[in-house]
Parts: sequence; C-alpha cells; structure tokens
Amino acid sequence: MIGRALVASVLALHLSAAPALAQAPVKCNPKRASPAIAESWAQRRLNVQRVWPLTMGQGVTVAVIDSGVDETHPQIHLAGKADLTNTTYRDCVGHGTAVAGIIAGQPRSDVPFYGVAPGVRLLSIKQSNDTSGDVSVLAKAIRAAADENADVINVSIEAQDQPDLKAAVNYALGRDIVIVAAAGNQQKDDGSSSPSYPAAYDGVLAVGSATPDGGRSTFSNPNAVAVLGPGQDISSTWTGKGYQSKLEGTSYAAPYVAGVAALVRARFPNLDQVRVRRRIMLTADGASGKGTGAGMVNPFLAVTMLLPSEQVAVAAPVPPPLPASAIRKAVPPDSRSMEVATAVAAGGLSLTAVVMAFWMIVPMGRKRGWRPGSRPAQTGATRGSGAN
Repeated sequence: MIGRALVASVLALHLSAAPALAQAPVKCNPKRASPAIAESWAQRRLNVQRVWPLTMGQGVTVAVIDSGVDETHPQIHLAGKADLTNTTYRDCVGHGTAVAGIIAGQPRSDVPFYGVAPGVRLLSIKQSNDTSGDVSVLAKAIRAAADENADVINVSIEAQDQPDLKAAVNYALGRDIVIVAAAGNQQKDDGSSSPSYPAAYDGVLAVGSATPDGGRSTFSNPNAVAVLGPGQDISSTWTGKGYQSKLEGTSYAAPYVAGVAALVRARFPNLDQVRVRRRIMLTADGASGKGTGAGMVNPFLAVTMLLPSEQVAVAAPVPPPLPASAIRKAVPPDSRSMEVATAVAAGGLSLTAVVMAFWMIVPMGRKRGWRPGSRPAQTGATRGSGAN
C-alpha cells in the first residue's frame, strides 16, 4: 500500500504543472450501479483464466485515459492517478471505471467478474468529465502516460485529427508504448462513417466491437480496424462500488484488447510495440467481413502461439569473435622431418619388393632342383621341309 501511495503522489505531482482549465461546475451524477453482476459472454468467449498460469500481466503498466476511475471499488487497485480536468479524481460518468475493470478487475470468489490482466500496474489519467473531452487535453494525457513509463495506453475516446494529438501519439510510440484505441461508433444517420482518432493513426491498434458470434456490431465504425474485442452487451465495474450491464460500444471493446496487450508484454518482454501489435493481429480468430480486421482477439493464442518469423527476429545476438590469444597458431612445416619420413617410406617399399621376390623365386627353384630351365623340344615339320 505504501508503494501505491508513493506512485500515486508522484504521478499527481508530475501533472500538477498542467495549466488550469476554465471549467463549469461539474455535475457528478453517474448512472446508478447494480450491486450484483452476472457472468458475461465476453468472459466465457475469451476465457483469459487459461492464460493466467503463464502470466496475469505482472510487471506491466497500463494507463487508462478516460473519465477517471472509482478507486473505492473493491475490484480496482490503482497504482497512480492524475486529473487533467482540474476538477476531481472522481469518475462522474462511470465509463472510466468500466474500462479499468475490463482491463484489470481483481478476481473475487463471490463475484463472477474479473479483468483480463489483473496483475498489471494500473494508472488512471482523467481527461474529461464526459465520454469525449478536449482533444488538446487528450494529447497531454497521452504524453503524461508516456512520461510515466506506461507499457500500454488505452484510449476509449473518439476525437478529430489534430497535429498535437498526432504528435502525442508519435511521442508515445517512440517510447515503445502500445497504444490501443477504440475505432469509434457510427453516428451518422445515413450509416456512413469517418475515421476516428487516435485509432486511425498509423501505429495505433484500432479496435472494433464484436457481437457474441464474433461478427462486427452494426454500430462499430469499420474504418481502420485492426482487431475486434467484445463490445456489445458487456458487463463491468461501475462507479459507486457496483456494476453495470448491457454496455455497448467500441470504447468497451478496446480495453479487452489492451488487457491482452499487457499479457503479451508480460509474457514476451523483449518484444517491441510493433511486434506486440503484430502478434495480437496474427493470433486473432480471423476476419468475418468488412471492418473486422484480423477478427476477434484471442488471448490464449496471443500468449502461447509460436511465430517462426518472430523467433528469428528475437533470436540471441551472434556471439563476438574469439580473441586472437584463444586461437592456436598453425605450426610451420618441418622439412627435415618430411625428408626422413620420405626416406623411411621408400626403404619400406624396397624391402617389401625384395621380400615378395624372394617369396616367389625360392619355391620355383626348389621345384626344379635348382637346375637351369631347358628349351622345350620342337614338334612337327620345320620351315622349308615340305615333300618334293
């Protein structure tokens, strides 16, 4: 508890220099929470508990940039918090508390709800008192999360493209941070949609909403989607120490993927943010139509699947060459020894020839009684002796 308090105070101090914002009095009246919760289809579908024997996200820091987080909730433990609205740390919407619970809700035996990666260090950076907020404040929040050494940043917010927002995203990516963002919900009456930011920026893992059958929710923005996460009929923690059901939106799909990103970073600490995103996409369940990206995120495969190309990429470096003193120099040839060896070999061949000759001649001599051989007698007519 002392460690968490220290981290929280450091984070608050780091952000205290942010300029004050002119704010109207905040009405803090979130939707009433339910004291009970039922197990959602999302938990059954992802079944992240299969991954927990390998990792629960320990050692990974996840920053939630949202409407704040109710740290009094019994299933949420914050390691740090900051308020960029200059109002209060309190979550007056419930949205940030739900996102935080999906990522890191602590398991309890009496509640059928838990987060994807309950072992992570969770940071709350409040950037709004509603579900949108000022884009410039969002950019500051991303930079603040990067400066606090977050490994994963969850942004369940839709915004417009602005230079300071893009610069903040590039700043975080340059610090090797995985940014997971909601792809956005279609809001136009004619069904058309436009990209939402920061999800549509290069390098950001954009998440669309999935239905229980793995398809894309009708409200989910089809632009720039990398993967899907459960985002329809969702249950999660809520401000007021309770729970909320029937939640929907890509903003609730994103934290499922952010939790998986945390599990991957904990399991494979040597992977950079590019390869973490690549692993999540390559291990997803497969596309099923427009706006589905690589399909539903798959926590088990993301943490366990062997990717040959990745093994090559993260192979151990080639060892340095041995020092010159460790290599024995070649001995120069000894000409005298070579001459002696040649003479000995020649003598051996000569002796062998003598022995072979002796072995053949002696038996032949004994057979003739050591007498010289005689010419054989001629037989038949001689040349020119024909009859007249």
